[in-house]
Amino acid sequence: MVSKMRKQLLFHIVVLIGLLANGQRLEVEKLNNSGIDKISAPTKAEQLFRKASAIDTTFAEAPYNLGTTLYQENHIEEAFGHLKEAANRSSQPDLSHKAFHNIGNVYMQKEEYDNAIEAYKQALRNDPTDEETRYNLALAKKKKEEQQQEQNQDQDQQDQQDQQDQQENEENEENDQEDKEGNQEKEGDQGGSKEKEKESEEEKGDGSEKEEQKKGQGDQKREQGKRPEDKQPQGNPKPQELSKQQIENLLQALQNEENKVQEKMNAKKVQGRKLKVEKDW
Repeated sequence: MVSKMRKQLLFHIVVLIGLLANGQRLEVEKLNNSGIDKISAPTKAEQLFRKASAIDTTFAEAPYNLGTTLYQENHIEEAFGHLKEAANRSSQPDLSHKAFHNIGNVYMQKEEYDNAIEAYKQALRNDPTDEETRYNLALAKKKKEEQQQEQNQDQDQQDQQDQQDQQENEENEENDQEDKEGNQEKEGDQGGSKEKEKESEEEKGDGSEKEEQKKGQGDQKREQGKRPEDKQPQGNPKPQELSKQQIENLLQALQNEENKVQEKMNAKKVQGRKLKVEKDW
């Protein structure tokens, strides 16, 4: 009897849960459909989709519709999260196909072509007949090739730039080394020049001293070679040398003086001579 009552209680609980779940699903579907009806008003539609998705975490259509609406409004990152949630929740191939297709579109916007290719492949696994998905897959592969070519070109340019920079650095290092060596040689030459200048000045000094010594010795020899009569007593001025005319004039004057003296002496002799007087007797 007790066992029978327990079975009946469990049955009623299951039925009640089913009724509640069914009622909840009806409410979620109603909200989702209302969001679709309000799709022309994206903000209102987003609110309805968010509410439906929060009520039933197993309902995949609500996050899919929310993600698609956000994608159309260019809210790429937020749309990506809701579309992935829809793909994870969905057990229906049609909905999974549409979710992965739009996920591929998000990756294309982000230029992540490898991920876009994988998303489109997932979409085609759920619906191989969708030509739009197939076209997007081919486009993603083409974009990937172009991206790879650009990356290779960029890498080549970077390698060339790195090689050029390395060559310039090596040349700069060589130039710096040459400049350093040149400066050292210049400093050495300047040092040698200074030494030579110093030696030259010393030689000039020695030469001047030698010239002074030679001059002194020459003066001494000339002094020693003078005749005794040319030497003058210390303290007396050296007599001024007379010209030839002055000497002749001087000799003439002396001669004239001597003549006058001689005439005077002769006159005295005449006056002093005794006169002989003859007597007139």
